Amino acid sequence: MKNTFLTGERVYLRGLEELDLNGNYIQWLNDEEVCKYNSHYIFPYGKQKALEYIKRVNFSNRFLVLAVVLKENDIHIGNIALQNINYINQNAEYAILFGEKDYWGKGYAKEASLLVLRHGFLELNLRRIYCGTSEENIPMQKLAVYLGMKKEGIRREALFKNGKFMNTIEFGILKDEFFQKFNTKI
Repeated sequence: MKNTFLTGERVYLRGLEELDLNGNYIQWLNDEEVCKYNSHYIFPYGKQKALEYIKRVNFSNRFLVLAVVLKENDIHIGNIALQNINYINQNAEYAILFGEKDYWGKGYAKEASLLVLRHGFLELNLRRIYCGTSEENIPMQKLAVYLGMKKEGIRREALFKNGKFMNTIEFGILKDEFFQKFNTKI
């Protein structure tokens, strides 16, 4: 486990590194299935663009973008983020991308999400964390509900994907709701 930032039972989170570009990271963003419900897979994504992104988020205090890595074999399976961090309003947007399909549906996203939300509430002093997802992205909606997020609204026809406009469902959770759900002291 190199450069560990947050550690869970089966995964650890660390900052994105230039070395991640040697793995499958770039392919994830060019994979139609991986990007079926997100804003990627609209333009080709190459190594230079990925490197610029990594540098930008690593030098910004408005983005906490982390690699999700398996503890048992150090495989980078996805990314997780608190982005658009607003320290005055004490909120941030939660985002997650799991590119390694062999690890879908095995609970890794839940574990990584709990680590990053807990960090956001305790260390970044956030009061609210939110996310939005396509109305067709049932797995992400289930994850948001598992995390204790409440449906806050719908942005109508906010996402153009797969040749059609789709609604985006907005979810959010407050700090006290999170700690009440997961029986953890604040």
